[in-house]
Amino acid sequence: MTASSRLATAIVTGFLVSGSAGAQGVPSQARPVPDITGSWQRLGATVGVRPTAKPDPKLLPPPAAQPVLKPQYQQERQQRLQAIREADAKGQPLANHNVYCIPDGMPAMMNAVFPMEILQSRGQVTIIAEAYNQVRRILMDRPQKTLDEVELTFYGHAVGRWEADTLVVDTIGIKENVRFQNTPHSAQMRIRERMRLVAPDILWNEITIEDPVTLEQPWTFTYAYQRMPDYTLLEYICEDNREYSDEKGLQQIRIAK
Repeated sequence: MTASSRLATAIVTGFLVSGSAGAQGVPSQARPVPDITGSWQRLGATVGVRPTAKPDPKLLPPPAAQPVLKPQYQQERQQRLQAIREADAKGQPLANHNVYCIPDGMPAMMNAVFPMEILQSRGQVTIIAEAYNQVRRILMDRPQKTLDEVELTFYGHAVGRWEADTLVVDTIGIKENVRFQNTPHSAQMRIRERMRLVAPDILWNEITIEDPVTLEQPWTFTYAYQRMPDYTLLEYICEDNREYSDEKGLQQIRIAK
């Protein structure tokens, strides 16, 4: 059977093939891996689509942890959060990345308040977020590059591999102005993920953020997603003709007449 025939057979039966590559780039020890292709949304989320069923408490992830930052960065984060609270209380929210039509980037796009789509193909897992049409590519079974070899981007350079039923992903090279929960980070930030099905239609993603510059210790939290078998992602374009930042950095909205 040819390599293309094997792939076709694997897709038909609902599995993809993964393994270490041989001399011709064909897996030498092929094995089936879980099929996570499809549309997903945060478990229990209600934004953008009809509410999902009340989740089984046993399928909910552990409570999210807060980052343990080094003192100067903790102070910076607290000052930013306090400024946001005060501006919101006045009804004058501070402008954020949404106002400037800047994508969430990593790891915020994995928040999946709006749905996301996962596509498995040979050599790559692609994740598409409905919000802002964000696209993330995870290159499979390749060595990670060094930080000097990659350009800093919103989604970074991601490589992955299957360890039994778990998709293990390593991401480096995130732009320093890409902030998650208003948490500062350096160019040395590294994001490690472990994605696995805990039920046929429930996917957990354990995310660990490491940064020797800003964090006192690795920061780990877990997202849970529910499969949406009948959902097709919609186009979500950020248009910057309504919201803008004024001279004081406050978010304003243009009202059409």
